[in-house]
Amino acid sequence: MAKQMARAWQRMLSGRRLDLLDPTPVDIEIEDIAHGLAFVARWNGQTRGDWPYSVAEHSLLVEDIHARIAPGGPVKWRLAALLHDAPEYVIGDMISPVKAAVGPGYGELDARLSAAIHLRFGLPAALPKAVKARIKRADKVSAWLEAVQLAGFSEAEATRFFGRPDPELTRDLRLHLRPPAEARAEFVARHEALLGQIWGH
Repeated sequence: MAKQMARAWQRMLSGRRLDLLDPTPVDIEIEDIAHGLAFVARWNGQTRGDWPYSVAEHSLLVEDIHARIAPGGPVKWRLAALLHDAPEYVIGDMISPVKAAVGPGYGELDARLSAAIHLRFGLPAALPKAVKARIKRADKVSAWLEAVQLAGFSEAEATRFFGRPDPELTRDLRLHLRPPAEARAEFVARHEALLGQIWGH
């Protein structure tokens, strides 16, 4: 008798069945991504306020900072910045020390999901190194802001872990918390706006 394969797919609210080990672009919907990210808390939920600071909020912030780093750059790379943590809609968010402890398996799963998500929305499966570096820089700037404004770090402590960002990149950026439904709606709207610019309508 053949051994039954373990189930590796998850049913999404859209009705799609996403195979986490072998994801395909056709099973990815932006509404599923936005919904999942809006309910995933950054910093393991250890942030001030009455609402969690979600990965959806973080992604919107990173896209904004990326645009400040590369003003006038191709809109498709702003879309890539918005989607930089999109795999976390199904695999969750882990702080860096836990990712390191889990080992390469998490990174491989993240990479497969990222490739499928990128292809679904017209991006290359693997981003150019220069683009990845800019997004990583924006990610570190956002981590500094989040650490100081929400997660209880002093500026000195945040700078030790993430580096002190260029003040021009953080000017007037005040982080706010809001219900998941609002973050979800803004994430979808921002995604649609960027796609509209890319496709010229």
